[in-house]
Amino acid sequence: MTTVVAFVSQKGGVGKSTLARALAREASQSGLQVKLADLDPMQKTVAEWHALRLQAGLDPVGDVQILATIGQALTKSDAYDLIIIDGPARAETGTLDIARKAALVVQPSGPAIDDLQPAVREFNGLVRAGIPKKYLVFALNHIATDAEEQDARDYLTEAGYEVLDGCLIERAAYRMAQNAGLAVTETKFKTLNTRADALIQALIDKVTNNG
Repeated sequence: MTTVVAFVSQKGGVGKSTLARALAREASQSGLQVKLADLDPMQKTVAEWHALRLQAGLDPVGDVQILATIGQALTKSDAYDLIIIDGPARAETGTLDIARKAALVVQPSGPAIDDLQPAVREFNGLVRAGIPKKYLVFALNHIATDAEEQDARDYLTEAGYEVLDGCLIERAAYRMAQNAGLAVTETKFKTLNTRADALIQALIDKVTNNG
């Protein structure tokens, strides 16, 4: 049975592509057949990253495609164990279409109130449209301190949403890894990889429990 995991946000730069790439890499390494669908044909963030990865001689992370809609992404879905959707930013109708097809919708957020408030509004809109909360989860990114993580976690929990265990801390090494076609689980630093692995594992556990 094919599982669909979608990363969405109305804001750019919050970590959708970062987490989609990391999940694709870890799932592929575990032997799953993965499709990673980049639904932002203008930005092409995931597709261009994967081209860098292949040019560097690194293992592919599955079948990476630039597509326009969730319908296109689900074409021949039976050929895959996992379909990962990197949704476009600022696409309200498209986000709802994606959420209706996904087993789990992940919204990354930074800790600033400027990130948290619109993130909560985005999920509130999906809930009003009929998406059950159990299919919606937050992931924290760009975290500077433990206190900042806790404040963000408390804010989202009080808003009524689940937050994945772990977070990605703010480190240049994560950006440098991705600039070279690597995932955030593949930096030069074991401690950073361990933190990223923990967040991706929490995501995998959530998908498993939802199933």
